Parts: sequence; structure tokens; C-alpha cells
Amino acid sequence: MQAQLLRRLEARTAVVGVVGLGYVGLPLAVEFARAGLRVIGVDVDARKVDHLRHGRSYVQDVPGDVVADFVARGRLTAAADYAGLRQADAVIICVPTPLRKTRDPDMAHVVDAADRVMALCHPGLLIVLESTTYPGTTEEIFEARLKERGFRVGEDVFLAFSPERIDPGNPRYGVRNTPKVVGGTTPACAETAVALYRLAVDTVVPVSSPRAAEMVKLLENTFRAVNIGLVNEVALMCARLDVDVWEVIEAAATKPYGFMKFTPGPGIGGHCLPIDPLYLSWKLKTLNYTARFIELADTINSQMPHHVIGLVADALNEDGKPLRGAQVLVLGAAYKKDVDDVRESPALDVMIELQKRHAQVRYADPHVPELRLGDATLRAQPLTAGALAAADCVVVVTDHSAFDWDLVGEHARVIVDTRNALRGRRTRARVVKL
Repeated sequence: MQAQLLRRLEARTAVVGVVGLGYVGLPLAVEFARAGLRVIGVDVDARKVDHLRHGRSYVQDVPGDVVADFVARGRLTAAADYAGLRQADAVIICVPTPLRKTRDPDMAHVVDAADRVMALCHPGLLIVLESTTYPGTTEEIFEARLKERGFRVGEDVFLAFSPERIDPGNPRYGVRNTPKVVGGTTPACAETAVALYRLAVDTVVPVSSPRAAEMVKLLENTFRAVNIGLVNEVALMCARLDVDVWEVIEAAATKPYGFMKFTPGPGIGGHCLPIDPLYLSWKLKTLNYTARFIELADTINSQMPHHVIGLVADALNEDGKPLRGAQVLVLGAAYKKDVDDVRESPALDVMIELQKRHAQVRYADPHVPELRLGDATLRAQPLTAGALAAADCVVVVTDHSAFDWDLVGEHARVIVDTRNALRGRRTRARVVKL
């Protein structure tokens, strides 16, 4: 079985299935198509399927003309059901792994994908999970189901975990040039999964097991979340010490060794940092261990939007204005610079809290034309001199490159700058830094 699959991979005649065609799955599918393989994409969202069938991209980092070309050549197809995966030689699962309201892992998408793939699993199939999850998921959900159906993992079928490393909006690193970690359930599984990914990725990094690969991803994102939590707390300390945290960070970053620069902000957002470390924390609780760093960092990072609200209220008070009824213009709704993704964005928390305090909230974001905030739909305002002058306070939450910062500094009256976006600029506005 393995030798036949390896030959098909080497000849690039293998068919690859990708389940979940979001910000992870679509770039991966396109890269395999670019490598010369036929790719079958599956997504339960009929709108995504319709876009792809008509050669349109809905992911910022995937050009529409590239999608159109692969669709026209038959290299990339899409469907809302799994039936087409019966002809696949490898199936890669890239479905969401969110948190429940209780902040516990919600594995419903992974379990559903596992059950659907098992229903059409055949001898010689390689299954790879890419969704970020707690250590042990590949064994507990996928390997257990395969064994229940009588498959011999590493002989009849092959199973691996390879964590996604997509960084939306990153112009330098994409699927092809970002090293890929792969952990196979057996040596044969690892060899087969490595052979698959080497077709689409320049550097493949094998590790000893799926559990190790799952932990790699959690370490990467926990490292970032904890360090952001640290620098956010340093910002809170500096505010009390009457020290400019941005000056401190820039000076510390001149040390050529032993220091890595992180910057504070209004909170953390996106598909990874607010969620992934809590998967690890949850798993460790089941083993009677408390991940104290993770929980402390989560507490600090989660409180930053409330700190921003306090800065806005204080800034308005200095002008003799209450927050209630104030006109507040929020710059940036996306969770980070130059992307259109609002998942877990701290901007949403800031806007919701402002509304709770009866401020009149508007926002500007060239990448997010509209968004849902509670039961209401908000539409982005053009960033004009008039819009800036009409605001009692302008809050910089996301420092998009497209914003005209000179215009902001010239026409706003009061600015709460959570990203140090106005550094080094001469402004007429009174600027309050994080």
C-alpha cells in the first residue's frame, strides 16, 4: 500500500483532498495544485464552494486569477459534500477548532470531519490533521476510529498531524517557504506524509509523533501569547510609573542578544493566539496540572480592551466630556494590520464596551467594509478630515498601512493610540499612548 502511494506522489498523479477551505485550507489546496496535483476541496459553506467553482478567491492571500486558472485547468475542484474524496489518495483536514463559551475546546468540526472521512476511508489512504488542537487528538479521534473499522495504521492506511502555520497578510512567508512540521503515527506514516508535503513545501521537519507535532504548534502560539501578555503588563506598569513603554521597548530592542521585541496593544485576536494556548491549558487540567503562565497571560490580554476604554474615558474627561454620548471613531476593526479578518479582534470588544457605556461608535477600516456587532450591522466610514474632526475621540486599534496618519494627526482632536501609530509625527491632536 505504502509503496504504491509513494509512487503516485512521486509521479504527481496522486489526488489530494482538502477538507475546510478557509484561510488555511485554500492556500494549501492552491499550493498542491501549483505543484501539479489534482486537488478536491470540500467545505460545508456553500458560498465558498460557489466562489471557487466560478474561479473566485475569498481569501486575501490567494489571488483570484490563480484560483481561476487552476479551476479552469481542472486542477482544483470544490464541493460541499465529501463524496468526491473517495478518489483521493490523501485527505488533509483543516477545519476550525474554536472555544465554547465556557472557554473549553469545541471539537465538533474535527469530530464531524473525522466521521465523514472514515465513512469513505479506503486502503492506501493518507489522512493528515492540520487543525490546531490539544496533544493526543490525532490518536484519540482519528487513530481510534481507524482501528474500530479494522484498519491497520501504518500498513493499510496512514495517519499524521501537521500543524498549520499560516500567517494571514504576511508578504514574505506563505505555504511554500514556511517549514512544515510533520508527525506520523508510525514511521511509515511519517515517511508518507513527508513525501506528500515535500511536493508543496520547501522544508519539511519530521518529528517523532503526532502528539509532538500537536505540541509544537501550541508551544509556538503560547510563546507569543505569554510574551504579549508580559509586554502588556509592562505597559500597565509603565503607565503607573509615568514612563513611556514604547521608548523602553525600542531601547531594550537595541540589545543584540537575549531580548526579543514584542509590543503591547489593545488585546490579541485572530485564529490562534486567543484560542490555542487554552487548548493546552484545558488538556493539562484533565491531568491535574495548572498551566499558570497561560492562564495569567490570558487574563492580562483579555483585560486590555477594558484598559483602552479607561484611557478613552480619561481622555474625554480632560476635555470636560463624559463617555456617555461621546462621538468615538475607532480606526481598525481587523485583528491585525493589513488583513480583513475580525475573528476575536480586540476592536470588537472595544466597540461593544463603548456602546455599553452609551458612546456613539463609528469605525473606519479599508479592509472590513461592514461587521456584525451584537444584533446590529455597522458599516465602515471613509477616513476623512470631516469624520476625524467630528469625533470627540479617535481610538487607534489597528494600524493599517492604508490609513493616512498625517491626516489623522492633523484633524483629530484627541487620539488614544494603542499601536504607537503616530510615533515621530507632529500632530495637532492630543495623543494618549497605551
